[in-house]
Amino acid sequence: MASIAWRQGVRALVTRPRKESEALAAALAARGVGALIEPMMQIHFCDATIDLTGVQAVLCTSANGVRALARATTERAVPLLAVGDATAARAWAEGFAEVASAGGDAAALACLAADRLRPQDGRLLYVSGGAVAGDLVGDLSARGFEVERSVLYEARPVPGLGAAATRALSAGEIDFALFFSPRTAAIFTRLAARAGVAQRCEKVTALAISAAADRALGMLPWRARLIAERPDQETMLDLVDRALAKRRQG
Repeated sequence: MASIAWRQGVRALVTRPRKESEALAAALAARGVGALIEPMMQIHFCDATIDLTGVQAVLCTSANGVRALARATTERAVPLLAVGDATAARAWAEGFAEVASAGGDAAALACLAADRLRPQDGRLLYVSGGAVAGDLVGDLSARGFEVERSVLYEARPVPGLGAAATRALSAGEIDFALFFSPRTAAIFTRLAARAGVAQRCEKVTALAISAAADRALGMLPWRARLIAERPDQETMLDLVDRALAKRRQG
């Protein structure tokens, strides 16, 4: 499907880590959009084992957090609260038996935890990478919960844009660029300048998952900038649909 989309000439730069990008590329192909996968970060899992004794629930703010948790323990019965539907789907796929989605961001996850759990029933384990957005620990601590943060993976910036992405941007062959976090957007902004293709973004519509991600795109001369109303992949795909409809209208 992707090869057909490329011939049609509608192309998107997908900047998520590779695992997430592959699923997104399939959804784009179904819309006639070819995906050029160019992850801005590489995921490195820690070689760790964790003990969930006394943990009443685990909190995960990303699918990679779920993957890391699944590598670190064989326990699957502990309740898992996920930031959004994609993270929840990953938890189900990894075999966790009790999963709930906050359907939003870290603040929504804190509200879900406060609604479903009680501080006296045990501590919470927050599985994360080295860099996090929001203050989930502080929010839940203020509500009386004991929260332990466990860093089980690192998302490391790539050293530079790949040759294919650099060529495509230079040639004006990218129509859309999708950014799913402020950190990813900031990395792209820096690497585009280093590769000498920052000005070529004038041909590209930037789609950002949040206002914070949009701000991280800085002053690059985008053709247009769109921000998702909800921080999830389905809403980002809705932005793609809107952008495609506008493109068809000329």
